[in-house]
Amino acid sequence: MAKGRYLFTSESVSMGHPDKLADQISDAVLDAHLAQDPQARVACETLLCRGMALVAGEITSQATVDYQKVVRDTIRQVGYVDDQMGIAADTCAVLVCVGQQSPEIAQAVLEDQQRGKELGAGDQGLMFGYACDHTPELMPLPIALAHRILHRLTQARQQGEVPWLRPDSKSQVTVEFEDDRPVRLDTVVVSTQHEPTVSQSEIKQFIIDQVLPDCLPPELDTTGIKHHINPSGSFIVGGPHGDCGLTGRKIIVDTYGGWSRHGGGAFSGKDPTKVDRSAAYMARHVAKTIVAAGLAKSCEVQLSYAIGVAEPVSIHIDTAGTGKVAEEELCRVVRELFPLSPGGIIDYLQLRRPIYQKTASGGHFGRSEEEFTWERTDRAGELLEALGLAATAESP
Repeated sequence: MAKGRYLFTSESVSMGHPDKLADQISDAVLDAHLAQDPQARVACETLLCRGMALVAGEITSQATVDYQKVVRDTIRQVGYVDDQMGIAADTCAVLVCVGQQSPEIAQAVLEDQQRGKELGAGDQGLMFGYACDHTPELMPLPIALAHRILHRLTQARQQGEVPWLRPDSKSQVTVEFEDDRPVRLDTVVVSTQHEPTVSQSEIKQFIIDQVLPDCLPPELDTTGIKHHINPSGSFIVGGPHGDCGLTGRKIIVDTYGGWSRHGGGAFSGKDPTKVDRSAAYMARHVAKTIVAAGLAKSCEVQLSYAIGVAEPVSIHIDTAGTGKVAEEELCRVVRELFPLSPGGIIDYLQLRRPIYQKTASGGHFGRSEEEFTWERTDRAGELLEALGLAATAESP
């Protein structure tokens, strides 16, 4: 944990960002399969560029999915409905190149009750989950604020508060910390796609006066705060017309804004047998439960897996010097209380449901929607009891 005064920055991107649009399409394909076949195994990638969407991957499923409709519906929901934006739901080209999962991977992963084999991990890898007490949702403050700004900006666009907003936008927030505590807002950057008719001064005034006040905590010092609104000037050409979009390129936006480590695997387009996704969700759940129980102010959980093997190869917990219990003791109790095999995680977090498109914009963590089961902290009391501790005022 850093000491003294320092600045830390995190960014977020909107649902109309080309990479995020690709994530949403991949997760919409996953949802379409899970809605018909909860056992579907899906690894879906999307490429977007200048009026074209290409969906590819390995999918083994009993479902019958109209990929053209899924892609076009997702693009329409995000707001690309006019050819002048460079891509439009009704006129873009949609290409599909999908095959089945490798039989060798399937054999390693699939459950076999007759042989007593549990569902194995879909690949080797390491996953991280994190929580801290900066915010009520137990997320690092810079990424939480960056997400809030884009949520408010998207709300303004979708509700028609101004007529000139378009779907592609980005935010970036720099917070000054003293040791591990946020003390001052230093810089806010917002870039938003817009129609050609609006002036940059009107955009800046709307964002500073109507968007940011709803998003930034009033208790933090704003002395000397810097605002950079569309700092490059005009932002008319955006979305897949301005930049190629690809599934899985915004993994830091999806997680903790760089405040915590990331295991390297993207989430979107992957069914929950892929521990890149399901174990990262479980690691977040464990870390959040530890912080919610008042056992630490900050907690990072690492899980690692081998392909085809059910139980994790390792579990590591780091409370960065803020823990009230030895980390090895936390590891022992977490193994006892929480299911960490792929099958156990899937059942515990109810992950075979079509819930994933919603995760693909606004971050996968720090959310309050009921589908985000990994955000629950209802077992904090049970964790304290297993450690032989009584609930405190800091725990729920």
